[in-house]
Amino acid sequence: MIDAGFLRAKLGTKDKPIDAEVIKAFVEKLTKRPELEGMILHRVYYYDAEPLTGIQTHPISGEKIDFSETDVSKRNKVMLDELKRTPFFAVRLGETNFRGWKVDPWALKSSDSKTSSINAYNVKPNVQQKGVDMRIALDMSSMSLKKQADIYALVTGDSDFVPIIKFARKEGRQIFLYTLGHGVKQTMYEHSDLLVPNSMDKL
Repeated sequence: MIDAGFLRAKLGTKDKPIDAEVIKAFVEKLTKRPELEGMILHRVYYYDAEPLTGIQTHPISGEKIDFSETDVSKRNKVMLDELKRTPFFAVRLGETNFRGWKVDPWALKSSDSKTSSINAYNVKPNVQQKGVDMRIALDMSSMSLKKQADIYALVTGDSDFVPIIKFARKEGRQIFLYTLGHGVKQTMYEHSDLLVPNSMDKL
């Protein structure tokens, strides 16, 4: 079970975002971990949000922007479509909503710390994802109650999942957490059966 937002932040960069091949290579590497050796893969659940669509007018430049035609949106659509075609992958998508515009935090930091330059390049869409975490919780609870899997390999660093992790364990399931070198709260250690803190290069 992969928290896509978390995986993008850990494996990708602004200049080199992850693609479907990176994700598939990560999954292959993860399944070869010693604690998962000999186990039968039920399915890879990849949780993300739909690419942003719609047309909005930029408040500085006045340009009309079709978000479905941006490089980011096109790249994400290609990636998700590829994962949907990948054997044993299930792609679960939440919503992506436009919430106005925001100034890039770096634009507020000038060399003299007294002035800032706001322009069309550092005013960006404020995008909010909804329903992604909920889908992870629903799937984990459903599979736990139906006894469809004994062990969940959960890739995330978000402590908001602790309640559903506790529920799954109470139903007799085991939780293996993979945090990819990300610092996590103590509760993540307490309520998982195994927490693998290794970064990607040491996974």
